[in-house]
Order: sequence, then structure tokens, then C-alpha cells
Amino acid sequence: MRPEEGTLQSRARAIGAILELLTDQPVVICNGFPSREAYTIADRPTHFYMIGSMGVAAAIGLGVALNKPDKKVIVLDGDGNVLMGMGTLATVGAMRPKNFIHVVLDNEVYGSTGNQPTISRIVRLDQVAKAAGYINVERVREREDIVYEFKDMLAKDGPSLLLIKVNEQVEDVGRVEIEPHEMTQRFKKAIE
Repeated sequence: MRPEEGTLQSRARAIGAILELLTDQPVVICNGFPSREAYTIADRPTHFYMIGSMGVAAAIGLGVALNKPDKKVIVLDGDGNVLMGMGTLATVGAMRPKNFIHVVLDNEVYGSTGNQPTISRIVRLDQVAKAAGYINVERVREREDIVYEFKDMLAKDGPSLLLIKVNEQVEDVGRVEIEPHEMTQRFKKAIE
């Protein structure tokens, strides 16, 4: 049994809790099931779904945050994606964008490719982010804690990282039905 196992919620439920608190903020969502679940829960023109590109959601979100300093930019990421693009944590910490909120949905597996284990149980991504220079870092698992900490991060200067421990459950969702070039255009227009 994992140390934090018990009544961990699904990733989709955690995503839903975050999206309920947002209006027109730019949101970059990592590839695989997180994008598919977010698309099903609440598709908005301000959402940019990664399709097939693993480990780069935070880098894209950082670029948006640096170019749109007046908007809070949220990245919904997975532990496998963060591990693949670990250098981005250091870049975010060094650049210190005040408007950057990095939400990491940590289920300790590569859920989109068959639940192979990641190393996030050993390499605590919240501690790595803190060491890299993120200002606000919290680790949660309960819905009420997600809501409380995320609201707090929306009100503070960052960069911030909210690590949410979730279970391995995957929702029965279809693929994102927006062509990448169309999504890019609508996202650019929506965040102007």
C-alpha cells in the first residue's frame, strides 16, 4: 500500500475541483488522459490541450505566463510529465513568474500508457519544486484542501506548485476533438 493511499480521489475529480474555480485564465493541460478528462469536464477556449507531446506543458505554460504577466496561468500536469521535463522546474524557479500556478496530479504511474510506475514516490516533486525556487508549494489529497490551497495560490504571487495525490482511476472519456491548429488559434484569441 502506498503511504498516502486510502480514499484518494480520481484525477478527473481533482481536475474538476480546479476548473470550477477558474473563469478566463489560460490553462495548459498535459497530454493523455488529463487533457481528455479536462476537455470532457469543461472545455473552454482558454484551455490548451497537449496532444501527444509529453513533458512540455509546464514549458508552454511558462512561456504564456512570461508573455501575459497580467493573467494567472495554470498548468495541469502529471507526475510522469514533470519527471520527463524536470529541467522546466528549475527554469520556472529561476524565472520566478508571479502569475504561474503548476498543478501536478500525482498518481505514481504513467496512466496513459498502461500504468507503469513512475518514480514520484521516491522523488518528491513538491520538494524538488521548492528546492528549484517555487515560492508556494503545497501537497494535498482531499477535495477541500485542493480548493483551499488553490484559491490561496490564485491570490498570491508565485510561482506556485500544488501537488495533488490522486488514485489511478481513469474516466471513460473520448479524445480531444479539436484539431491542434484550431486549438492553437482559439487559445491565442481567447487569451489576448
